[in-house]
Amino acid sequence: MTAVDERPGAGLRLLAVHAHPDDEASKGAAMMASYVAQGVDVVVATCTGGERGGIQNPAMAQDPHSARDMAGARRIEMAAAAAALGIRHQWLGFVDSGLPEGEPLPELPFGCFARQPLERAAAPLVRLIRRFRPQVVISYDENGGYPHPDHIMAHRVTVEAFHAAADPDRYPGTGAPWQPAKLYYDLAFNPARFRALHFALEEAGIQSPYAERIAAWMEADAEGHKPPVGRHPATTQVDCGDFFEAREAALRAHATQVDPEGFFFAVSADMQRKIWPWEDYSLIESRVDTSLPEHDLFAGLR
Repeated sequence: MTAVDERPGAGLRLLAVHAHPDDEASKGAAMMASYVAQGVDVVVATCTGGERGGIQNPAMAQDPHSARDMAGARRIEMAAAAAALGIRHQWLGFVDSGLPEGEPLPELPFGCFARQPLERAAAPLVRLIRRFRPQVVISYDENGGYPHPDHIMAHRVTVEAFHAAADPDRYPGTGAPWQPAKLYYDLAFNPARFRALHFALEEAGIQSPYAERIAAWMEADAEGHKPPVGRHPATTQVDCGDFFEAREAALRAHATQVDPEGFFFAVSADMQRKIWPWEDYSLIESRVDTSLPEHDLFAGLR
């Protein structure tokens, strides 16, 4: 007799689409770990291999493996991060575009992810959606979360695949049609979260690592009273504070990209649990009835 999985998330499937290895650790990691603990099947699709990423952690500056084979190093790191979160992982197979710098900006490298025709770039994701059949899909907003060309392309590919995967006439040869029920944008850089943490730290007499960011937001606001409102409102807060340590473990797994003394670790997990024990999302499309605000990405599906 086959055992029945009676966990509350059994039978639910979530797909998160990210541009590079390490993005899954800095955006939605605790949420994913919390759903895995409930029995939800969580897959992260990474569009590129992160081959053009530089070493961001000073402690790894002399690491011979990373200097010789960044692509290989990042695959090892991604496997460790996936294990820390309990997720499954799928590479979509595109080449990192890099972050262009200079004035004027140089052209993106030939053949890179951000220069792919949309249908070519979306085809592997359509195939994955039709095979995995997720009810919930998550990616970035139109700005990519921040304006890296691969993040913007990941947004475009996700929106394309979310709609096209249900159409039997589109992307022939990539499997039977499947329509995900809900599309969310990740709000990892939610200004309300940074503001709450900033003022809580100041009240506790602790130097805030967010002071410069908050000051820039204040200056950007027309009235000077509050951080600017994002293009997409936070509709959904997933309580996942118990999994902030899993998020930290996933971040540390990306040793070439994440400084363990840096920004992501500036506020303790305990302090974050007290002030903002959620990760934030914006519901963009839903094919099931739900009411806002939500506290569950699977609201209307359980």
